[in-house]
Amino acid sequence: MKERTLSSEHVFKGKIINVRVDTVLLPDGRTGTREVVEYTGAVAVLALTEDQEVVMVRQYRYPVGRELIELPAGKIETGEDPEDSARRELLEEVGCEALLWRFLGRFYSTPGFTSESMHLYLAQKLTFRDQNPDEGEFVEVIRVPFVEAVDMALRGTICDAKSICGLLWGGKVLGLGV
Repeated sequence: MKERTLSSEHVFKGKIINVRVDTVLLPDGRTGTREVVEYTGAVAVLALTEDQEVVMVRQYRYPVGRELIELPAGKIETGEDPEDSARRELLEEVGCEALLWRFLGRFYSTPGFTSESMHLYLAQKLTFRDQNPDEGEFVEVIRVPFVEAVDMALRGTICDAKSICGLLWGGKVLGLGV
């Protein structure tokens, strides 16, 4: 079932992503084309308060043309440890630090066209400070009771993969009835 790369051409190199087009040898001996979005990887954080509230962000997502409610998340910088990235993103996006960290899991966001893998963390024992989002990043910090957040995911109100995975994995790990 494996495909072998015969040639590869970068057709776009950007600040966040690169795009390449590969010619591959298919398992049946024919050749095919694969378009690949290269991305360094990302982290998402299920930050849970003592009152079992999930710290989330509401932000406009241009590619889908609407506001989404999501777990705080962001890009892993080149050479950066994923947990360090999670700590940095939580502080930047929501102004929050955590004493307890736990790795929940890793998944590929959309393996049909991108190499992005997402690392999910649980953060607890939170301390809030001033948020410091990246330039051009506009996020509203909200707190949602954990059970309500899971219901929102099941209803489709929370609809991005990292947030759904984080809520379900976190609920299972914490024994919160998910």
